[in-house]
Amino acid sequence: MNYDYFVVFFREFSTLFIELISAIIGSIFFHKYKHTILKYFLIYLWFIVFIEYSAFISREYFGVKYNAWLFNFFYVVHFLYLFYTYSLVLNNKKRKKIISYFAIGYSIVFIINGFFENYITRSQTIPFILGSGFLIISIIFYFTEVLKSEKVLSVKKNLLFWISVGLLLCYAGFIPFRITMNYYADMQNINHLYLILYALIIISNTCFIIGFIWSDRKQLY
Repeated sequence: MNYDYFVVFFREFSTLFIELISAIIGSIFFHKYKHTILKYFLIYLWFIVFIEYSAFISREYFGVKYNAWLFNFFYVVHFLYLFYTYSLVLNNKKRKKIISYFAIGYSIVFIINGFFENYITRSQTIPFILGSGFLIISIIFYFTEVLKSEKVLSVKKNLLFWISVGLLLCYAGFIPFRITMNYYADMQNINHLYLILYALIIISNTCFIIGFIWSDRKQLY
């Protein structure tokens, strides 16, 4: 199999197939968490599918060259939603307030960065890295509370735990990937980096799927 073809196949599998499967399975098991704050996570997953398919169709069938604006818009919704979710599930008031500051700080940086990077043609690098760092800290806050509570005894039945594991693994890898892409975009073996990115997407969505299947209604977050 041609290497470039393999990269394209892996990209479409990770962004179009596994994300769609994750949203479908999340819909099948929606009865488990439809009465909790995690019910919005299903909307979030279908939003990802909409963005990915919109980008794919516009690129492959309509020849749209610049769709960076679509993903810039996605990441604003993405980070703000996840900050909101973790601020709700945490019990520690100080940490809840810190996450609120994360959301405000990210929003301000995103707006300011628009004066330096074109929203339409360029992916916003600094806001993405900042938002990813803030999200990782928010997840660590959540893990810290879980480890200090009785929830740790049944953690594999906890839906938010699996979501958090997937997000943590994904964004811990996304940050160095994004930095490398920003400064070494012309490097010869850049496709190898994209394979890592696609693998991270598959791993994170696999964690979501495990959470949907294994989670218990009493241990959702």
